[in-house]
Amino acid sequence: MEDYLKGRGSQIKPENRFLKAHYVTEHLEGLDEPLLTAPSTQIFFETPKKVVNKVASPDLSMMYSLNPYQGCEHRCIYCYARNTHEYYGFNAGLDFESKIIVKKNAPALLERHLLNRNWNAVPIMLSGNTDCYQPQEKKLEITRRLLKVFVQYHHPVGIITKNSLVLRDLDLLKQLASENLVQVYISITTLNEDLRRILEPRTASSIKRLKTIEALALAGVPVGIMNAPIIPGLNHHEIPDILGAAANHGALGAGMTVVRLNGSIGKIFEDWLRKNFPDRFDKVWNQICSFHGGQVNDSQFGRRMAGEGNIADAIHQLFRASKRKHFNNRHVPAYDLTKFHRGGNLSLF
Repeated sequence: MEDYLKGRGSQIKPENRFLKAHYVTEHLEGLDEPLLTAPSTQIFFETPKKVVNKVASPDLSMMYSLNPYQGCEHRCIYCYARNTHEYYGFNAGLDFESKIIVKKNAPALLERHLLNRNWNAVPIMLSGNTDCYQPQEKKLEITRRLLKVFVQYHHPVGIITKNSLVLRDLDLLKQLASENLVQVYISITTLNEDLRRILEPRTASSIKRLKTIEALALAGVPVGIMNAPIIPGLNHHEIPDILGAAANHGALGAGMTVVRLNGSIGKIFEDWLRKNFPDRFDKVWNQICSFHGGQVNDSQFGRRMAGEGNIADAIHQLFRASKRKHFNNRHVPAYDLTKFHRGGNLSLF
């Protein structure tokens, strides 16, 4: 495909439902140059009034989340966070991957939140939306500064990431782990590098992620994996191998979700799937639909992340059997919520 944007997840700029103007491709014969090219990364700095958000979804165990970045250069084609980029006037396709919004004041806002006299220690997840260890973090170090706040106040924190950059902060994670104040989850979608390179182009390789799990485990940091999302016809058959490899490298727990393609993600994923897997497009698309009552999008609590139907049941049975085999008698230690204290600390800011 001559016009395929290599190294990109999305190949299109879908309409932003909040904007009147948008890109169209109805008359390509009238264009002197390609309508779409691989964009360079742009950074936008935001100064929000708060960064800790309550998660009301009954599908999620975490109660609060904190996202230092909006948009993500990991470029995962299936990412549910893509839709949130539309609230900023951008599109969920190429804009999500290249226009990164940075919350530089996140550490100060976190400290202010923890100092609130009405706040009781509840685990805060980094990040519930976009990856807190995406490429810009290597230079900006916002996540590292957030972890310093959690260490200072002895506050529980969870992390989920696809990036081995998390090992840069091993010193802080070890401090938190010594008091049962941290849980780290490494997301592994596939062990097939050919698939990973087009499915989630700028993430760490599966080998790097497994070695990251091993390094965290050896350092005494509780680590598990998220085998997500499960995409029938693409990676569902890898569940036993992924869970086995993760367990062999020291993971203590495992979770999973199935793919769902809400909002603009449906168009983005459909275009990607047709271009990369034309031979199995119908099979994959129809099986995703079977998860969600005949549609690829799903907002129904209880079903949206687990799916339903015969194919979903078979996937869950395979996951449960693999988990019993590789994670029997293993568990991620619970958070110790008694260590949190807000008094007697000097401000970091």
